[in-house]
Amino acid sequence: MTERQNRILKILAENQRVEISALAKTLDVSQVTIRKDLNYLEKKNAVKRRYGYAQFGSNEDIGDWMAVNYDIKRRIAKAAAEMVEDGETIMIGSGSCCALLAEELANHKQITIITNSAFIAGHIRHAPYARVFLLGGEYQNSSQVLVGSITSKGAEIFISDKFFMGTDGFTEKYGFTGRDHLRTQTARNMAQQAKQVIILADSDKFLRQGSERLVRAEEVSAVFTDDKILPKMETILREKNVGVHKVPSSGILETETQGCKKAS
Repeated sequence: MTERQNRILKILAENQRVEISALAKTLDVSQVTIRKDLNYLEKKNAVKRRYGYAQFGSNEDIGDWMAVNYDIKRRIAKAAAEMVEDGETIMIGSGSCCALLAEELANHKQITIITNSAFIAGHIRHAPYARVFLLGGEYQNSSQVLVGSITSKGAEIFISDKFFMGTDGFTEKYGFTGRDHLRTQTARNMAQQAKQVIILADSDKFLRQGSERLVRAEEVSAVFTDDKILPKMETILREKNVGVHKVPSSGILETETQGCKKAS
């Protein structure tokens, strides 16, 4: 996927529906070029084309969100996977970075994965190694996530070495934030069952704010993000003793061997 195509996805994800003429003007290319890009993205099921405009696949569907900043999210997932050892019990929350992490772990580590994401459970169903437990609860159709008191109660059975979770935003005052009440509450309860809480989020998330607190920064052991995170945000995290691991925001994914710049 080209950088321009990735920018198109980000614009559509933020605005849902954008006219082709507006995309061409914003990206300073012809409408013919935009249409070719949209044709490619539509074949990948990342966008939907309509007469005169295009729209993002879904605001909630993880499969659609995985296409946005895909290479960065893949690097984040690979870097985070290095923290996991064979034999560990891992909780994984919902989100596109989390889905890519689950895929990475299930294909390379002999571990137990507990998740409340039906999407993730389905996504890694053919992976050779991981043992997967899908928590029960109220099913949210759009996000394919199970939430609520039943989900939280089910999580209490397990003693988790690490809980990997996504976030919808971050602020200095409130820490990591979410935008869906039930998903946020369930993730907060799952975090209480883990020895370590680890956030996976591309740097764009540090420019946003959800509607309610997810977890305080002080409750988080580490953050995996990309090197475009604002220095101010990185400083805030480090001052709260959060390990910050940054992956490259550009480059060829296939040739990378290190995965991240380790926090000093």
